[in-house]
Amino acid sequence: MTQMIAVVGKSKSGKTRLIEKLIPELKKRGYRIGSVKHAHHGFEIDKKGKDSYRHRAAGADVVVVASPDEIAMVKKINTDSLDNLGIFFADMDLVLVEGYKRTQHPKIEVFDQRSHKAPLGLNKEELVAIVTDDAVDVDAPLYRRDQIVELGDLIERRYLKS
Repeated sequence: MTQMIAVVGKSKSGKTRLIEKLIPELKKRGYRIGSVKHAHHGFEIDKKGKDSYRHRAAGADVVVVASPDEIAMVKKINTDSLDNLGIFFADMDLVLVEGYKRTQHPKIEVFDQRSHKAPLGLNKEELVAIVTDDAVDVDAPLYRRDQIVELGDLIERRYLKS
Protein backbone atom coordinates (compact mmCIF):
# COMPACT_ATOMS: atom_id res chain seq x y z
CA MET A 1 0.00 0.00 0.00
CA THR A 2 1.23 3.49 -0.83
CA GLN A 3 2.62 5.44 2.12
CA MET A 4 0.38 8.24 3.37
CA ILE A 5 1.38 11.16 5.57
CA ALA A 6 -1.33 13.34 7.07
CA VAL A 7 -0.71 17.07 7.33
CA VAL A 8 -2.80 18.12 10.31
CA GLY A 9 -3.46 21.19 12.39
CA LYS A 10 -6.23 23.40 13.56
CA SER A 11 -8.20 25.61 11.19
CA LYS A 12 -6.19 28.37 9.47
CA SER A 13 -2.85 26.94 10.62
CA GLY A 14 -1.39 26.69 7.09
CA LYS A 15 -1.95 23.04 6.16
CA THR A 16 -2.86 23.74 2.53
CA ARG A 17 0.05 26.15 2.11
CA LEU A 18 2.50 23.54 3.41
CA ILE A 19 1.17 20.87 1.04
CA GLU A 20 1.38 23.35 -1.86
CA LYS A 21 5.09 23.73 -1.08
CA LEU A 22 5.86 20.07 -0.34
CA ILE A 23 4.34 18.67 -3.54
CA PRO A 24 6.71 20.49 -5.95
CA GLU A 25 9.68 19.84 -3.65
CA LEU A 26 9.07 16.08 -3.73
CA LYS A 27 8.12 16.10 -7.43
CA LYS A 28 11.44 17.71 -8.39
CA ARG A 29 13.15 14.78 -6.65
CA GLY A 30 11.38 12.45 -9.08
CA TYR A 31 8.54 11.13 -6.91
CA ARG A 32 4.91 10.64 -7.91
CA ILE A 33 2.83 12.45 -5.30
CA GLY A 34 -0.90 12.12 -4.68
CA SER A 35 -3.01 14.21 -2.37
CA VAL A 36 -6.25 13.88 -0.43
CA LYS A 37 -8.20 16.77 1.07
CA HIS A 38 -10.54 15.71 3.87
CA ALA A 39 -13.86 17.50 3.35
CA HIS A 40 -15.75 17.18 6.63
CA HIS A 41 -19.07 18.38 5.28
CA GLY A 42 -19.19 16.92 1.77
CA PHE A 43 -18.37 18.70 -1.47
CA GLU A 44 -19.45 19.28 -5.05
CA ILE A 45 -16.85 18.63 -7.74
CA ASP A 46 -18.97 19.67 -10.69
CA LYS A 47 -21.29 22.56 -11.36
CA LYS A 48 -25.02 22.14 -11.44
CA GLY A 49 -26.22 21.58 -14.98
CA LYS A 50 -23.04 19.91 -16.28
CA ASP A 51 -23.44 16.37 -17.61
CA SER A 52 -21.47 14.70 -14.79
CA TYR A 53 -23.56 16.54 -12.21
CA ARG A 54 -26.70 15.38 -13.99
CA HIS A 55 -25.43 11.78 -13.96
CA ARG A 56 -24.92 11.96 -10.18
CA ALA A 57 -28.26 13.67 -9.67
CA ALA A 58 -29.88 10.83 -11.63
CA GLY A 59 -28.49 8.39 -9.06
CA ALA A 60 -25.21 7.07 -10.48
CA ASP A 61 -23.02 5.61 -7.70
CA VAL A 62 -19.83 6.34 -9.65
CA VAL A 63 -19.27 9.12 -12.18
CA VAL A 64 -16.01 9.46 -14.09
CA VAL A 65 -15.11 12.42 -16.26
CA ALA A 66 -12.31 11.47 -18.64
CA SER A 67 -10.26 13.38 -21.16
CA PRO A 68 -7.04 12.42 -22.97
CA ASP A 69 -4.98 14.02 -20.16
CA GLU A 70 -7.03 13.70 -16.96
CA ILE A 71 -9.59 11.66 -15.13
CA ALA A 72 -11.85 12.65 -12.25
CA MET A 73 -14.09 10.30 -10.33
CA VAL A 74 -16.86 10.84 -7.83
CA LYS A 75 -17.94 7.67 -6.03
CA LYS A 76 -20.48 7.33 -3.27
CA ILE A 77 -19.00 5.65 -0.21
CA ASN A 78 -20.34 4.86 3.23
CA THR A 79 -17.20 5.40 5.28
CA ASP A 80 -14.83 8.20 6.19
CA SER A 81 -11.77 5.95 6.51
CA LEU A 82 -8.52 7.04 4.90
CA ASP A 83 -7.49 3.39 4.50
CA ASN A 84 -10.24 2.83 1.94
CA LEU A 85 -8.71 5.47 -0.35
CA GLY A 86 -5.37 3.68 -0.79
CA ILE A 87 -6.54 1.75 -3.85
CA PHE A 88 -6.78 5.00 -5.81
CA PHE A 89 -3.09 5.78 -5.24
CA ALA A 90 -1.41 2.46 -6.09
CA ASP A 91 0.83 4.12 -8.69
CA MET A 92 2.00 6.93 -6.38
CA ASP A 93 5.16 6.98 -4.25
CA LEU A 94 3.55 9.03 -1.49
CA VAL A 95 0.18 10.56 -0.65
CA LEU A 96 0.00 13.80 1.30
CA VAL A 97 -3.29 13.99 3.15
CA GLU A 98 -4.76 17.22 4.45
CA GLY A 99 -6.70 16.37 7.57
CA TYR A 100 -7.66 12.99 9.04
CA LYS A 101 -5.92 13.82 12.33
CA ARG A 102 -7.55 10.82 14.07
CA THR A 103 -6.15 8.21 11.67
CA GLN A 104 -3.19 5.98 12.56
CA HIS A 105 -0.95 7.32 9.76
CA PRO A 106 2.23 9.38 10.26
CA LYS A 107 1.46 13.06 10.77
CA ILE A 108 3.09 16.43 10.23
CA GLU A 109 1.43 19.08 12.36
CA VAL A 110 1.27 22.70 11.25
CA PHE A 111 0.99 25.04 14.22
CA ASP A 112 0.40 28.79 14.40
CA GLN A 113 0.36 30.35 17.85
CA ARG A 114 -1.46 33.44 16.55
CA SER A 115 -4.54 31.29 15.94
CA HIS A 116 -4.21 28.58 18.61
CA LYS A 117 -2.79 28.29 22.11
CA ALA A 118 -1.07 24.92 21.81
CA PRO A 119 -0.28 22.13 19.35
CA LEU A 120 -2.76 19.25 19.02
CA GLY A 121 -0.87 16.98 21.43
CA LEU A 122 -0.58 14.09 18.99
CA ASN A 123 0.73 10.63 19.83
CA LYS A 124 4.52 10.93 19.53
CA GLU A 125 4.77 7.62 17.65
CA GLU A 126 2.66 9.12 14.84
CA LEU A 127 4.12 12.64 14.89
CA VAL A 128 6.78 12.99 12.18
CA ALA A 129 7.43 16.71 12.71
CA ILE A 130 5.90 20.04 13.64
CA VAL A 131 6.05 22.95 11.22
CA THR A 132 5.86 26.29 13.00
CA ASP A 133 7.62 29.62 13.31
CA ASP A 134 6.72 29.70 17.00
CA ALA A 135 8.71 28.44 19.99
CA VAL A 136 7.04 25.22 21.12
CA ASP A 137 8.18 22.52 23.54
CA VAL A 138 7.40 19.18 21.88
CA ASP A 139 9.12 15.85 21.48
CA ALA A 140 9.34 15.96 17.68
CA PRO A 141 11.55 17.52 15.02
CA LEU A 142 10.70 21.19 14.46
CA TYR A 143 10.81 22.88 11.07
CA ARG A 144 10.14 26.50 10.19
CA ARG A 145 7.64 27.17 7.44
CA ASP A 146 10.47 28.09 5.05
CA GLN A 147 12.38 24.81 5.63
CA ILE A 148 10.61 22.90 2.87
CA VAL A 149 13.83 21.36 1.49
CA GLU A 150 14.79 20.08 4.94
CA LEU A 151 11.29 18.71 5.58
CA GLY A 152 11.43 17.06 2.15
CA ASP A 153 14.76 15.48 3.18
CA LEU A 154 13.13 14.02 6.31
CA ILE A 155 10.17 12.64 4.34
CA GLU A 156 12.45 11.19 1.68
CA ARG A 157 14.78 9.60 4.22
CA ARG A 158 12.00 8.06 6.35
CA TYR A 159 9.29 7.20 3.82
CA LEU A 160 10.60 7.18 0.27
CA LYS A 161 14.11 5.68 0.25
CA SER A 162 14.28 1.92 0.71
